[in-house]
Amino acid sequence: MIGSGTGDAGGPDGAVAPDAGARADGAPAAPSARKGGEWARHWRYAELPGLDLLRARYVRHAFPRHSHEGYVLGAVTGGVERVGLPDGVVDAGDGGIIMINPEVPHTAQAGAPEGWAYSTLYPAPQLVAGIAAETTGLTGTAGFTETFAADPEAVRLVNGVHRAAEEGNALAADSLLRVVIARLLRRHGGPLPVRTPAAAGARTAERARALLESRLASPPSLEQLAQELGTGPFALLRAFKNAYGMPPHAWLTDARVRRARRLLEAGTAPAEAAVAVGFTDQPHLNRHFTRIVGVPPGAYRRERAGGARTYKTAGAGPS
Repeated sequence: MIGSGTGDAGGPDGAVAPDAGARADGAPAAPSARKGGEWARHWRYAELPGLDLLRARYVRHAFPRHSHEGYVLGAVTGGVERVGLPDGVVDAGDGGIIMINPEVPHTAQAGAPEGWAYSTLYPAPQLVAGIAAETTGLTGTAGFTETFAADPEAVRLVNGVHRAAEEGNALAADSLLRVVIARLLRRHGGPLPVRTPAAAGARTAERARALLESRLASPPSLEQLAQELGTGPFALLRAFKNAYGMPPHAWLTDARVRRARRLLEAGTAPAEAAVAVGFTDQPHLNRHFTRIVGVPPGAYRRERAGGARTYKTAGAGPS
Protein backbone atom coordinates (compact mmCIF):
# COMPACT_ATOMS: atom_id res chain seq x y z
CA MET A 1 0.00 0.00 0.00
CA ILE A 2 1.36 3.41 -0.96
CA GLY A 3 1.78 5.90 1.86
CA SER A 4 -0.21 9.12 1.75
CA GLY A 5 1.16 12.65 1.81
CA THR A 6 -0.47 15.97 2.37
CA GLY A 7 1.76 18.25 0.32
CA ASP A 8 2.30 21.95 0.89
CA ALA A 9 -0.48 24.50 0.61
CA GLY A 10 1.02 25.69 -2.64
CA GLY A 11 1.90 22.90 -5.06
CA PRO A 12 5.04 22.83 -7.18
CA ASP A 13 2.95 23.84 -10.20
CA GLY A 14 1.95 27.11 -8.53
CA ALA A 15 -1.66 26.18 -7.73
CA VAL A 16 -3.37 25.80 -4.40
CA ALA A 17 -5.81 22.92 -4.12
CA PRO A 18 -8.81 23.43 -1.84
CA ASP A 19 -9.00 21.07 1.10
CA ALA A 20 -10.87 17.95 -0.08
CA GLY A 21 -11.52 16.72 3.46
CA ALA A 22 -15.13 17.84 3.43
CA ARG A 23 -17.88 17.89 0.83
CA ALA A 24 -19.66 21.04 -0.24
CA ASP A 25 -22.81 19.82 1.54
CA GLY A 26 -20.87 19.64 4.82
CA ALA A 27 -20.46 15.86 4.99
CA PRO A 28 -16.92 14.48 5.28
CA ALA A 29 -15.50 13.09 2.05
CA ALA A 30 -13.51 10.38 3.83
CA PRO A 31 -14.90 6.85 3.37
CA SER A 32 -14.91 6.32 7.14
CA ALA A 33 -17.60 8.98 7.40
CA ARG A 34 -19.98 6.77 5.37
CA LYS A 35 -19.99 3.55 7.34
CA GLY A 36 -22.31 0.78 6.31
CA GLY A 37 -22.12 0.93 2.55
CA GLU A 38 -20.65 1.97 -0.75
CA TRP A 39 -21.44 5.35 -2.26
CA ALA A 40 -20.76 7.11 -5.52
CA ARG A 41 -21.42 10.30 -7.40
CA HIS A 42 -20.89 10.41 -11.18
CA TRP A 43 -21.61 13.85 -12.59
CA ARG A 44 -20.67 16.80 -14.75
CA TYR A 45 -20.01 20.41 -13.82
CA ALA A 46 -21.42 22.68 -16.53
CA GLU A 47 -18.46 25.06 -16.26
CA LEU A 48 -15.99 22.29 -17.14
CA PRO A 49 -17.02 21.04 -20.59
CA GLY A 50 -15.36 17.87 -21.76
CA LEU A 51 -15.04 16.40 -18.27
CA ASP A 52 -16.90 13.78 -16.23
CA LEU A 53 -16.26 13.41 -12.49
CA LEU A 54 -16.64 10.39 -10.22
CA ARG A 55 -16.08 10.32 -6.48
CA ALA A 56 -16.81 7.00 -4.81
CA ARG A 57 -16.12 4.36 -2.21
CA TYR A 58 -16.47 0.74 -3.31
CA VAL A 59 -16.03 -2.46 -1.33
CA ARG A 60 -17.84 -5.27 -3.15
CA HIS A 61 -18.35 -3.53 -6.47
CA ALA A 62 -16.12 -4.71 -9.32
CA PHE A 63 -15.88 -3.09 -12.74
CA PRO A 64 -15.81 -5.64 -15.58
CA ARG A 65 -13.46 -5.21 -18.51
CA HIS A 66 -14.42 -2.04 -20.35
CA SER A 67 -12.86 1.03 -21.94
CA HIS A 68 -13.51 4.76 -22.24
CA GLU A 69 -13.62 7.14 -25.17
CA GLY A 70 -11.53 9.61 -23.17
CA TYR A 71 -8.81 9.48 -20.52
CA VAL A 72 -9.09 8.22 -16.93
CA LEU A 73 -7.22 9.87 -14.04
CA GLY A 74 -8.08 8.05 -10.81
CA ALA A 75 -6.72 9.44 -7.53
CA VAL A 76 -6.93 6.91 -4.70
CA THR A 77 -7.71 8.46 -1.30
CA GLY A 78 -8.17 5.35 0.81
CA GLY A 79 -7.85 1.57 0.71
CA VAL A 80 -6.47 -0.15 -2.38
CA GLU A 81 -7.80 -0.23 -5.93
CA ARG A 82 -6.71 -3.19 -8.06
CA VAL A 83 -6.72 -2.33 -11.75
CA GLY A 84 -6.33 -4.97 -14.44
CA LEU A 85 -4.65 -3.62 -17.58
CA PRO A 86 -3.40 -5.25 -20.79
CA ASP A 87 0.16 -5.24 -19.45
CA GLY A 88 -0.62 -6.48 -15.93
CA VAL A 89 -2.27 -5.68 -12.62
CA VAL A 90 -1.66 -2.53 -10.58
CA ASP A 91 -2.50 -2.12 -6.88
CA ALA A 92 -2.97 1.58 -6.17
CA GLY A 93 -3.13 2.70 -2.55
CA ASP A 94 -3.68 6.03 -0.85
CA GLY A 95 -1.63 8.70 -2.63
CA GLY A 96 -1.47 6.80 -5.91
CA ILE A 97 -2.88 7.86 -9.25
CA ILE A 98 -3.97 5.67 -12.16
CA MET A 99 -3.63 7.03 -15.73
CA ILE A 100 -5.45 5.23 -18.54
CA ASN A 101 -5.49 6.29 -22.19
CA PRO A 102 -8.60 6.22 -24.41
CA GLU A 103 -9.92 2.83 -25.51
CA VAL A 104 -7.59 0.85 -23.24
CA PRO A 105 -9.57 -2.09 -21.78
CA HIS A 106 -9.30 -2.47 -18.01
CA THR A 107 -11.01 -3.83 -14.91
CA ALA A 108 -11.16 -2.49 -11.37
CA GLN A 109 -11.97 -3.99 -7.98
CA ALA A 110 -10.97 -3.77 -4.34
CA GLY A 111 -7.40 -4.77 -3.56
CA ALA A 112 -7.98 -4.80 0.21
CA PRO A 113 -10.84 -5.93 2.51
CA GLU A 114 -11.84 -2.33 3.22
CA GLY A 115 -12.27 -1.59 -0.48
CA TRP A 116 -11.09 1.70 -1.92
CA ALA A 117 -12.09 5.34 -2.18
CA TYR A 118 -11.10 7.59 -5.04
CA SER A 119 -11.73 10.76 -6.98
CA THR A 120 -11.63 10.31 -10.75
CA LEU A 121 -11.48 12.70 -13.69
CA TYR A 122 -12.55 11.63 -17.17
CA PRO A 123 -11.22 14.34 -19.53
CA ALA A 124 -12.17 14.20 -23.20
CA PRO A 125 -9.38 13.73 -25.78
CA GLN A 126 -9.84 17.30 -27.05
CA LEU A 127 -9.33 18.71 -23.55
CA VAL A 128 -6.10 16.78 -22.99
CA ALA A 129 -4.85 17.64 -26.49
CA GLY A 130 -5.35 21.36 -25.85
CA ILE A 131 -3.49 21.25 -22.53
CA ALA A 132 -0.68 19.19 -24.06
CA ALA A 133 -0.27 21.66 -26.93
CA GLU A 134 -0.05 24.61 -24.54
CA THR A 135 2.19 23.13 -21.85
CA THR A 136 4.35 20.39 -23.40
CA GLY A 137 6.41 19.77 -26.48
CA LEU A 138 4.69 16.47 -27.22
CA THR A 139 3.93 15.77 -30.85
CA GLY A 140 1.14 13.65 -32.21
CA THR A 141 -1.58 12.43 -29.86
CA ALA A 142 -0.55 13.01 -26.26
CA GLY A 143 -1.11 10.28 -23.71
CA PHE A 144 0.39 8.59 -20.69
CA THR A 145 3.33 6.20 -20.97
CA GLU A 146 2.87 5.00 -17.38
CA THR A 147 -0.32 3.70 -15.85
CA PHE A 148 0.52 4.30 -12.20
CA ALA A 149 2.44 6.81 -10.10
CA ALA A 150 2.78 7.45 -6.38
CA ASP A 151 2.00 11.16 -6.46
CA PRO A 152 0.15 12.55 -3.40
CA GLU A 153 0.35 16.07 -4.83
CA ALA A 154 -1.49 15.02 -8.00
CA VAL A 155 -4.06 13.23 -5.83
CA ARG A 156 -4.53 16.42 -3.83
CA LEU A 157 -5.02 18.43 -7.01
CA VAL A 158 -7.61 15.97 -8.36
CA ASN A 159 -9.49 16.20 -5.06
CA GLY A 160 -9.25 19.96 -5.39
CA VAL A 161 -10.96 19.86 -8.79
CA HIS A 162 -13.84 17.90 -7.25
CA ARG A 163 -14.15 20.16 -4.24
CA ALA A 164 -14.07 23.36 -6.30
CA ALA A 165 -16.66 21.97 -8.73
CA GLU A 166 -18.93 20.92 -5.85
CA GLU A 167 -18.66 24.44 -4.44
CA GLY A 168 -19.43 26.01 -7.81
CA ASN A 169 -15.99 27.65 -7.97
CA ALA A 170 -15.43 27.53 -11.73
CA LEU A 171 -12.16 29.48 -11.71
CA ALA A 172 -10.51 27.18 -9.16
CA ALA A 173 -11.91 24.00 -10.72
CA ASP A 174 -10.73 24.89 -14.23
CA SER A 175 -7.32 26.06 -12.98
CA LEU A 176 -6.65 22.94 -10.91
CA LEU A 177 -7.87 20.67 -13.71
CA ARG A 178 -5.37 22.15 -16.14
CA VAL A 179 -2.56 22.15 -13.60
CA VAL A 180 -2.96 18.46 -12.71
CA ILE A 181 -3.27 17.29 -16.32
CA ALA A 182 -0.21 19.34 -17.33
CA ARG A 183 1.72 17.97 -14.34
CA LEU A 184 0.92 14.37 -15.23
CA LEU A 185 1.67 14.88 -18.93
CA ARG A 186 5.07 16.43 -18.14
CA ARG A 187 5.99 13.66 -15.70
CA HIS A 188 4.40 10.61 -17.29
CA GLY A 189 3.33 11.67 -20.78
CA GLY A 190 4.40 10.89 -24.29
CA PRO A 191 2.99 10.54 -27.80
CA LEU A 192 0.62 7.63 -28.24
CA PRO A 193 1.72 5.05 -30.84
CA VAL A 194 0.69 5.80 -34.39
CA ARG A 195 -1.60 3.15 -35.80
CA THR A 196 0.07 1.07 -38.47
CA PRO A 197 -1.80 -0.27 -41.50
CA ALA A 198 -4.11 -3.00 -40.29
CA ALA A 199 -3.24 -6.62 -40.90
CA ALA A 200 -5.93 -8.96 -42.22
CA GLY A 201 -7.06 -9.99 -38.72
CA ALA A 202 -7.24 -6.38 -37.55
CA ARG A 203 -9.24 -5.39 -40.62
CA THR A 204 -11.67 -8.20 -39.88
CA ALA A 205 -12.00 -6.99 -36.28
CA GLU A 206 -12.67 -3.42 -37.48
CA ARG A 207 -15.40 -4.64 -39.82
CA ALA A 208 -16.91 -6.73 -37.04
CA ARG A 209 -16.92 -3.74 -34.70
CA ALA A 210 -18.61 -1.55 -37.32
CA LEU A 211 -21.28 -4.18 -37.92
CA LEU A 212 -21.97 -4.60 -34.22
CA GLU A 213 -22.07 -0.84 -33.71
CA SER A 214 -24.69 -0.48 -36.44
CA ARG A 215 -26.81 -3.30 -35.00
CA LEU A 216 -26.58 -2.83 -31.24
CA ALA A 217 -30.24 -3.62 -30.67
CA SER A 218 -30.27 -6.81 -32.75
CA PRO A 219 -26.73 -8.15 -33.15
CA PRO A 220 -25.96 -11.36 -35.07
CA SER A 221 -24.63 -14.48 -33.42
CA LEU A 222 -20.89 -15.08 -33.54
CA GLU A 223 -21.34 -17.64 -36.32
CA GLN A 224 -23.55 -15.28 -38.36
CA LEU A 225 -21.09 -12.44 -37.88
CA ALA A 226 -18.19 -14.63 -38.97
CA GLN A 227 -20.11 -15.76 -42.06
CA GLU A 228 -20.85 -12.16 -43.04
CA LEU A 229 -17.15 -11.36 -42.75
CA GLY A 230 -15.98 -14.47 -44.55
CA THR A 231 -14.06 -15.98 -41.65
CA GLY A 232 -14.47 -18.60 -38.94
CA PRO A 233 -15.92 -18.00 -35.46
CA PHE A 234 -12.70 -18.82 -33.60
CA ALA A 235 -10.58 -16.75 -35.99
CA LEU A 236 -12.96 -13.83 -35.44
CA LEU A 237 -12.79 -14.26 -31.66
CA ARG A 238 -8.99 -14.18 -31.73
CA ALA A 239 -8.81 -11.19 -34.09
CA PHE A 240 -11.37 -9.17 -32.13
CA LYS A 241 -9.75 -9.80 -28.76
CA ASN A 242 -6.31 -8.96 -30.15
CA ALA A 243 -7.65 -5.67 -31.54
CA TYR A 244 -9.89 -4.51 -28.68
CA GLY A 245 -8.78 -6.43 -25.61
CA MET A 246 -12.11 -8.19 -25.10
CA PRO A 247 -14.34 -10.63 -26.99
CA PRO A 248 -17.19 -9.32 -29.16
CA HIS A 249 -19.94 -9.99 -26.60
CA ALA A 250 -18.12 -8.03 -23.88
CA TRP A 251 -17.36 -5.20 -26.30
CA LEU A 252 -21.05 -5.14 -27.32
CA THR A 253 -22.19 -4.72 -23.69
CA ASP A 254 -19.71 -1.88 -23.23
CA ALA A 255 -20.89 -0.22 -26.46
CA ARG A 256 -24.53 -0.53 -25.41
CA VAL A 257 -23.76 1.16 -22.10
CA ARG A 258 -21.93 3.99 -23.90
CA ARG A 259 -24.92 4.53 -26.18
CA ALA A 260 -27.27 4.40 -23.20
CA ARG A 261 -25.21 7.10 -21.48
CA ARG A 262 -25.69 9.43 -24.42
CA LEU A 263 -29.43 8.76 -24.45
CA LEU A 264 -29.73 9.35 -20.71
CA GLU A 265 -27.76 12.58 -21.03
CA ALA A 266 -30.30 13.70 -23.63
CA GLY A 267 -33.13 13.05 -21.16
CA THR A 268 -34.33 9.63 -22.33
CA ALA A 269 -35.97 7.55 -19.60
CA PRO A 270 -33.92 4.50 -18.52
CA ALA A 271 -36.62 2.04 -19.66
CA GLU A 272 -36.66 3.59 -23.15
CA ALA A 273 -32.87 3.73 -23.31
CA ALA A 274 -32.66 0.06 -22.35
CA VAL A 275 -34.79 -1.05 -25.30
CA ALA A 276 -33.15 1.39 -27.72
CA VAL A 277 -29.67 -0.05 -27.17
CA GLY A 278 -30.69 -3.71 -27.11
CA PHE A 279 -31.09 -4.64 -23.44
CA THR A 280 -34.16 -6.74 -22.72
CA ASP A 281 -35.59 -4.36 -20.11
CA GLN A 282 -34.61 -1.72 -17.55
CA PRO A 283 -33.31 -4.20 -14.91
CA HIS A 284 -31.02 -5.64 -17.60
CA LEU A 285 -29.70 -2.13 -18.33
CA ASN A 286 -29.45 -1.36 -14.59
CA ARG A 287 -27.24 -4.38 -13.96
CA HIS A 288 -24.72 -3.77 -16.73
CA PHE A 289 -24.77 0.03 -16.50
CA THR A 290 -24.08 -0.01 -12.75
CA ARG A 291 -21.26 -2.52 -13.13
CA ILE A 292 -19.51 -0.49 -15.84
CA VAL A 293 -20.28 3.13 -14.89
CA GLY A 294 -20.40 2.69 -11.12
CA VAL A 295 -23.86 4.23 -10.56
CA PRO A 296 -27.35 3.17 -11.77
CA PRO A 297 -28.80 4.74 -14.94
CA GLY A 298 -31.52 6.62 -13.03
CA ALA A 299 -28.96 8.31 -10.76
CA TYR A 300 -26.76 9.07 -13.77
CA ARG A 301 -29.69 10.70 -15.60
CA ARG A 302 -30.76 12.73 -12.56
CA GLU A 303 -27.23 14.13 -12.14
CA ARG A 304 -27.28 15.31 -15.75
CA ALA A 305 -30.57 17.06 -14.96
CA GLY A 306 -29.04 18.62 -11.82
CA GLY A 307 -30.80 16.30 -9.41
CA ALA A 308 -29.48 13.65 -7.05
CA ARG A 309 -26.27 14.23 -5.10
CA THR A 310 -24.85 10.92 -3.89
CA TYR A 311 -25.87 7.33 -4.60
CA LYS A 312 -25.44 4.94 -1.67
CA THR A 313 -25.20 1.36 -2.86
CA ALA A 314 -25.88 -0.40 0.42
CA GLY A 315 -29.55 -1.13 0.81
CA ALA A 316 -30.52 1.04 -2.14
CA GLY A 317 -33.25 -0.09 -4.46
CA PRO A 318 -33.06 -0.23 -8.25
CA SER A 319 -32.55 3.01 -10.09
